[in-house]
Amino acid sequence: MHLVMICADGEVFSFTLLQPVGIVGQIIPWNFPAVMAIWKLAPALATGCTVVLKPAEQTPLTALHIAALTKEAGFPDGVVNVIPGYGPTAGGAITSHPDITKVAFTGSTEVGRIIMAAAAKSNLKKVSLELGGKSPLIIFADADVDKAVELAHSAVFFNQGQVCCAGSRTFVHEAIYDEFVKKATERAQKRSVGDPFTETTEQGPQVDDEMFKKVLNLINKGKSEGAKLECGGDRIGDVGYFIKPTVFSGVTDNMTIAKEEIFGPVQCLIKFKTLEEVIERANNTCYGLAAGIVTNDLNTALVFAQSVEAGFVWVNCYNHVTPQTPFGGFKESGIGREM
Repeated sequence: MHLVMICADGEVFSFTLLQPVGIVGQIIPWNFPAVMAIWKLAPALATGCTVVLKPAEQTPLTALHIAALTKEAGFPDGVVNVIPGYGPTAGGAITSHPDITKVAFTGSTEVGRIIMAAAAKSNLKKVSLELGGKSPLIIFADADVDKAVELAHSAVFFNQGQVCCAGSRTFVHEAIYDEFVKKATERAQKRSVGDPFTETTEQGPQVDDEMFKKVLNLINKGKSEGAKLECGGDRIGDVGYFIKPTVFSGVTDNMTIAKEEIFGPVQCLIKFKTLEEVIERANNTCYGLAAGIVTNDLNTALVFAQSVEAGFVWVNCYNHVTPQTPFGGFKESGIGREM
């Protein structure tokens, strides 16, 4: 509990009392089980709340181990609670329980709608949702093509493409499009796929059979709807859920692979002409999680960052960047916009 004094006219005593919301239900996905658990636990605990955390059924062991560590660290009993289980049962119990006053969820848009409805039908609990994405990454003609290829490659292929803010719509200016397609294809063909516990491996398997089949189905959609398959497009071997790094060129905005979240190692290369055009096309989506731009023109970068409808925008101006940070491996130059 924290008291914040507020200046007010007249003979009054005005203040805001900051208090914990109480018991927080948290539901996390499987793609980053440790990071997602910490992202949920830390803010709730720091503000004095207790937590009931449900990990994804595909990856429960990480959260259980973290819970064991909190006990070892001396957390009081009942402060951190981990309940493994399936969404309709364990997740449903969290979202509908009258004693839980807030629920935080990271995952698919489809499940996000279910959670919001359940929260409304129960006790109108507060809801925080981080849902799916089809994030645009815009590559302008003044960009260093080699660096932009590497950035775009990392932006979509990192973690087998299983990233909610992945740059899964790569818009490339027509002046450098053909060169970019050639180099992006060459980079994807060099990507090492195999045992994720081997240091030289860049890409492991998809998480399970369901996601494996979903990604392959969307790849087939891309082929049937007229996108040009530059490389990949199939599984690797007949054991495990390994998919070849896949690059499509000639992708248009109406294609399924340009509209739906693939959540796999599939890069969609889309051609554009002008800043105004690409802003409109980038915003033509039901998603709004993140976006990125690669250019050496700071004015272009700022116009895009202010115009694109995205929760976070990474601006990559190569005169100001240092390598190896979130969106595709390059650090924004302090120009990111968060909503």
